[in-house]
Amino acid sequence: MSRTAYLYAALPPTKEQEERFLAFLKERYHEEFTLEYRESKAYPGGFRLEVGAEVFDWSLSGRFRQLKDALMQAIGESGDIIPLLRTRLDEWTPKAIAEEIGTVLSVGDGIAEVSGLEHAEYGEILLFSAGIRGMVLNLKRESVGCILFGDEGAVSEGSAVRRTKHRAGMPVGERFLGRVVGALGDPVDGMGEIMAEGYRPVEAPAPGIIDRQPVNKPLETGILAIDSMFPIGRGQRELIIGDRGTGKTAIALDAILNQKDKNVVCIYVAIGQKASSVARLVETLRSHGALDYTVVVNASAGESASLQYIAPYAGCALGEYFMERGRDVLIVYDDLSKHAVAYRALSLLLGRSPGREAYPGDVFYLHSRLLERAAHLSEARGGGSMTALPIVETQGGDVSAYIPTNIISITDGQIFLESSLFFAGQRPAVNVGLSVSRVGGDAQTGAMKRASGTLRLDLAQYREIEVFTQFSSDLDEATRLQLRYGHGLMLLLRQKQGCPIPRHRQVFTLIAALRRVMQDVEPDEIPAFTEELLTYLEHAAPEIAEHIRQEGKLSPEDKARIEALSDQFLADRKGRREG
Repeated sequence: MSRTAYLYAALPPTKEQEERFLAFLKERYHEEFTLEYRESKAYPGGFRLEVGAEVFDWSLSGRFRQLKDALMQAIGESGDIIPLLRTRLDEWTPKAIAEEIGTVLSVGDGIAEVSGLEHAEYGEILLFSAGIRGMVLNLKRESVGCILFGDEGAVSEGSAVRRTKHRAGMPVGERFLGRVVGALGDPVDGMGEIMAEGYRPVEAPAPGIIDRQPVNKPLETGILAIDSMFPIGRGQRELIIGDRGTGKTAIALDAILNQKDKNVVCIYVAIGQKASSVARLVETLRSHGALDYTVVVNASAGESASLQYIAPYAGCALGEYFMERGRDVLIVYDDLSKHAVAYRALSLLLGRSPGREAYPGDVFYLHSRLLERAAHLSEARGGGSMTALPIVETQGGDVSAYIPTNIISITDGQIFLESSLFFAGQRPAVNVGLSVSRVGGDAQTGAMKRASGTLRLDLAQYREIEVFTQFSSDLDEATRLQLRYGHGLMLLLRQKQGCPIPRHRQVFTLIAALRRVMQDVEPDEIPAFTEELLTYLEHAAPEIAEHIRQEGKLSPEDKARIEALSDQFLADRKGRREG
């Protein structure tokens, strides 16, 4: 029994042309075919042959599309574009290329069900007849589920869908710095088009073990509480976790501001955030001169779940572009809780089976394949790094919920922000007991490691004593002194937003604090006292400050000198007050 192939053209084929078509079909499919002609004015300059879901387009429009695809492929290659284009044009000839054309079965809620695309791949971009793009996210026996990146109103049941045989990608390049772009790389800041230097797939395998090297270089945030106790290294993944309104974004923003003049590329990915919040953040970056080395990828709450889903992968692809060129990158995902919710919505609409809290079974893989791409590359790969600061929102401080525990297990530590500390005025509201950096001292400078000493232990003792003394009014002198000392340390760790502290000032502050120089200073006087002390130390020991700033080292002799100068400053202050 022979199969039927359909030939569309403005004029019927000649006998010779019909024989050539039948010979082509037999050679390709090894079957006998019957050719059925269908008149179509849409193909005045050629033929269109349909064999099941495969289409061979020999019309003028089809040949032009082949040429366009060849040129776009050349643009995506590295090197000088002009010789590449010339070579492609010289080599290009029209070919019999089979195209799979599918049909939209249903569309709604940003999801399209498509039949007829038997060879479509997961993550492949599909092109709808209205010009809307979509991505395959579900593979069934009879159809594929596709998420739409555009107005679903332009897609209707029965419309045609074409495979592109390309994975979803992100345009990349140096000119993205200082810009605000959408989840697909299109500019949304009203500053014109961006000339991309390349095109990277949004999904890429994480670097292997051989391609990595240990995380041993610090990426300082400028926040004393973090740099001293939970240091972040270049290539690390450090989770920022806490309830709504506890200052999670503020920590990430301060970390970006602190990278000024440090040759670090910063990428901020906003997922499901209010457009007004993103606008304020962009203005803050611009006012501090930080937007020049930052890219903002925005998939706000007003965008579709499809764009919110793909945004962090697009931002990561852009970060990998810089990392593979030997640059250091800091990327912030704000936040992955909303990312998981967007993926859950898409999965349920696609008909996937729900699991715990209605999330699909692969929600762990959703974030692991994203965060594992952060790395410190080996010298053979250029030595670049990408440091990830994912943000997760908790409910009622519950870090044991489904998504928080998943991401905690993927990352290299977490900074937990406690609501009670935040409302008590302790900002950043870092919980010392629940926060940790699994990289630890490996990502600290020698100066910070020597200066931080017993800070974390002292704070833990203070919080323990504070809990027990709530039920007692009769305290001995030693306990009172310990409480006063711990309270002073907590006040010292308070820091205004947008005011990163330089490395040498952090070291000086810690040396003086652990020396208990501020033991007898009134709590409300500690900020002014600290500023006066730091100014005095910078003038008295400028060479030590410069050595710490440039090399991050502190010798025992230098530490002893800073301690002696701190004692001298305190004695002079007491003398002035008594006099």
